[in-house]
Amino acid sequence: MSGIKAGIVGAGGMARYHYEGFIRAGAEVIAMADTDTARAKAFGESRGIKNIYAGLTEMLQGSADLDLVSVITPNKFHKPLVIEALEKGKHVYCEKPPALNAAEVREMLEASKKAGKRLMFNFNNRARPESQAMIRYIRDGRVGTINSAQANWIRRAGIPGFGGWFTTKALSGGGPVIDLPHMLDLALYFMGFPEPDYLLAVTYDDFMDNKSFKGPWGIPDAAQGITDVESSCHAMLTFKTGQSLMIRSSWAEMNEREVVSVTFQGTKAGGKLERLFGIDGLDETSIDTCRLFVEEYGNQVDLHIKTEKDESMGRLGNAMNFIDSISGKAEPYNTPEEALILMKIVDALYESAATRKPVQIR
Repeated sequence: MSGIKAGIVGAGGMARYHYEGFIRAGAEVIAMADTDTARAKAFGESRGIKNIYAGLTEMLQGSADLDLVSVITPNKFHKPLVIEALEKGKHVYCEKPPALNAAEVREMLEASKKAGKRLMFNFNNRARPESQAMIRYIRDGRVGTINSAQANWIRRAGIPGFGGWFTTKALSGGGPVIDLPHMLDLALYFMGFPEPDYLLAVTYDDFMDNKSFKGPWGIPDAAQGITDVESSCHAMLTFKTGQSLMIRSSWAEMNEREVVSVTFQGTKAGGKLERLFGIDGLDETSIDTCRLFVEEYGNQVDLHIKTEKDESMGRLGNAMNFIDSISGKAEPYNTPEEALILMKIVDALYESAATRKPVQIR
């Protein structure tokens, strides 16, 4: 055991990954908080967590010996909860997206610096075995400079419930643009997080009133709830380095099936990391591939990189890395400075779509 004590805020679907990842890395989860205390109690009882609370403030008072807090709540509450935990001297692990916008992430970043505590987000796809294999090739110089890339998380039928917090912009910040930033993040990771320059985006809200496009993962419909977010987005991003990135994200679109991928074109090699779903949203139906495309001795050669399948899509590995980074055993897979860059891009996606004009990112 690492001696690190953790508390989890939010007993929703991601809680099991945070819990299991922390435990595997040697931490101890001693507290659980949720406004639905019955749900928190059920989660805690099934895992031997005895300290159950209705919220973060109560948890910080009742379990003052916590070393870290993980935040798994609707997006609107990420910033205030993260800052409250940091100000109490706790490391924080927060679900994606980091917050509703870049301004909120900047506040979170400053709070982490002031507290001298680790702040990390669940950009879990960086922790996938395929991603870690690919980044080794990139960092070893096998790919060269990545001039261009394409980041896709597209679904045919994947709306995560109608009328709940996912589809209520005031709570979520938006639809798939802000809910599915993983491939955008992964592409930036592979490209070395170059400084963004201009972005042009278009969003659509087709099918957001059609229950046939609901996915198998999410939350129950709320009959009197709000559905006021986009269903898909298509964008082009340029960087001050001359690099470029195409972005596609959708919950509901006339695609063949759900595809999660980053493809890139480098000066020495191209590459593709892809997860194809048999059924939208069900990881157990997916097929993963990781490939490099090179030229050797005048021949076109495809390198198939074989890794162990991870149905959690790196969710366990990312949580484990957070514990290891606190313990000094590993560097964190992601930083709040990188999260700020990503959220500036998300802000620009929405601004460009609203104005129908290119946006310069500053």
